[in-house]
Amino acid sequence: MKTPLLLMMLALIAPAPAMAQATPQSTPVPTIEVTGSAEVRANPDRATMDVAVETHAETAAKAASANARLSQKVADALKGALGTNGRIQTGSYTLMPDYRSRPGEVEARIVGYRAVNTVTVETTALDRVGALIDAAIGAGANRVDSVSFTMRDQSAARNEAIAKAAGDAMGQARALAAALGVKLKRVLRASTSAEPRPIRFMSMAAARFAAAPSEPTPISPGQITVPATVNLTYEIQ
Repeated sequence: MKTPLLLMMLALIAPAPAMAQATPQSTPVPTIEVTGSAEVRANPDRATMDVAVETHAETAAKAASANARLSQKVADALKGALGTNGRIQTGSYTLMPDYRSRPGEVEARIVGYRAVNTVTVETTALDRVGALIDAAIGAGANRVDSVSFTMRDQSAARNEAIAKAAGDAMGQARALAAALGVKLKRVLRASTSAEPRPIRFMSMAAARFAAAPSEPTPISPGQITVPATVNLTYEIQ
């Protein structure tokens, strides 16, 4: 039969399908990028402080025992001063040897043991922070590691800072476009960051608290700064 042979010959001489034309690469979109910044100040409504009881003794058991007695007294005094305006909890506890080396000695010797119990206090009564410190010192605390003031709900201040930073970025974009002789089109990318900075009073020296202070400890929290940064990428023409 000639039909199959004829079909094969037609297939061999048929023109090959044209190759698909390559898609031309898209032209990059011209853009400008700007960064705006702003700050908002807000009043704190929460205080956190770390109060420590540090004891030393020739044995670990004696150091731990002395620390337990003093720490309980401090905790009881803080609970009485706090009332219903906050809470306390154990922040950390360490018991470790104290080392000392003499001239000419290669290795340091254990000369005693040190126990440190840190109590964390949180309160909404900001006007009572100084009194809480005094109560802890009077009960036997010999170190205040930190006092910080923060906000329980930061959303309103954060949103206000972001809005102001966005306005700053848009103003910069308009000024830059005018200077370059171009027109702003749509926003292609936008990103932001905003995080309140707590007010901190750090490392209040233990030597200051060797005895209960005769005058109340003054603590004024001031205001929290909430900074924000907004990055905008505009398409231009």
